[in-house]
Amino acid sequence: MSELMASLAALAGFVVGALAVMVVRHNTGQQRMTTPVDDVEPGALPQGVASVLAVLPSSAVVLDKEDRVLRASSAARAFGLVKGDHLMAAELLALARQVRRDGEIRESEIEVAGFKFGQDSTNFAVRVAPLGSYGQVLVLAEDQTEHRRVEAVRRDFVANVSHELKTPVGALSLLAETIQDAADDPEAVTRFAGRMQHEAARLTYLVQDLITLSRIQGAEPIPTPGPVPIDEAVHEAIDRCNTTAAAKDIALVAGGAEGLQIWGDDELLVTALRNLIDNAVAYSPEHTRVVVSARPAGPHTESVEISVSDQGIGIPESAQERIFERFFRVDAARSRATGGTGLGLAIVKHVAAAHNGAVTVWSKEGSGSTFTLRLPAFGGMAVAVPGTTTIPMEAAQ
Repeated sequence: MSELMASLAALAGFVVGALAVMVVRHNTGQQRMTTPVDDVEPGALPQGVASVLAVLPSSAVVLDKEDRVLRASSAARAFGLVKGDHLMAAELLALARQVRRDGEIRESEIEVAGFKFGQDSTNFAVRVAPLGSYGQVLVLAEDQTEHRRVEAVRRDFVANVSHELKTPVGALSLLAETIQDAADDPEAVTRFAGRMQHEAARLTYLVQDLITLSRIQGAEPIPTPGPVPIDEAVHEAIDRCNTTAAAKDIALVAGGAEGLQIWGDDELLVTALRNLIDNAVAYSPEHTRVVVSARPAGPHTESVEISVSDQGIGIPESAQERIFERFFRVDAARSRATGGTGLGLAIVKHVAAAHNGAVTVWSKEGSGSTFTLRLPAFGGMAVAVPGTTTIPMEAAQ
């Protein structure tokens, strides 16, 4: 649980405890109230309770002895827990009745279906406590949906990392044993040593990508932003990919408007572009080309677009919504064969987000793909150097 959620849960627990103490008869002599709780009229709230409920961030509901809602916070109504004077969640109502019968505070986790068509369900951590001797019950519900989602993502990430690490580590172990058994065969040792180098390199790339992704996916802003010339970032990214592209006789072409700048981190931008270019090269046939093109997003715009277009195999439409997920691969076997870690596009997405930008994709099977980074321009306006030329995007297809 995050520090914020933990703090809210602690606050909710404190309030429930305080209210419970206020309403128990003769159980303690430490509380002095001007108006005893037992003297509160049926249908009225104990003194001070309404003020406390008004400042709680949790969804709060007070029920009378007939299960009618005496008081409900705006959050409780917004989540659909309360409609009119009725508590709509059957599981919460059952908890309230149990608490009313035995006077014991109860805690639980429940899932409440969306009260509007198409609305997702919401997960709540709830505390239910007795409130006075007239059968009133206090219900506090803390939205845990985002916390559950983050935990699920974390579990999936750990499972995926474990799986991805297991393959090269297992391969290295087997190859080491094979080399040991073939110590008297120099040719076999040379062959298996080459495969070990390949697996070691793959493991190194995976660890590097994990470190990069971990560094940029947090909520912290870019530590030392500054003006970043896009021309320099594009040429640096191309230089880093030239060896791989040359092995397939793929031409890497820089085009578009010159002189554009963004406000951000130059190394992060190079990392994103390198991943896009590497991806384009990996999924393109030999003797083709990849075009990296920058341009203002439109006339009088405050954004810059950097596109990487290839003439590759394309991406099925059904997979295009998932390609920016960590470890998602359209073709797992092909990705591993090309040395991919499954993290490149996730890194691109987080780099774009760190710059308050976005990344989109256009792709058609058999025709190629175009990935476009849209980022805020330095100085608030995207202005190209006069007299420069632009390579049309269709030139890459």
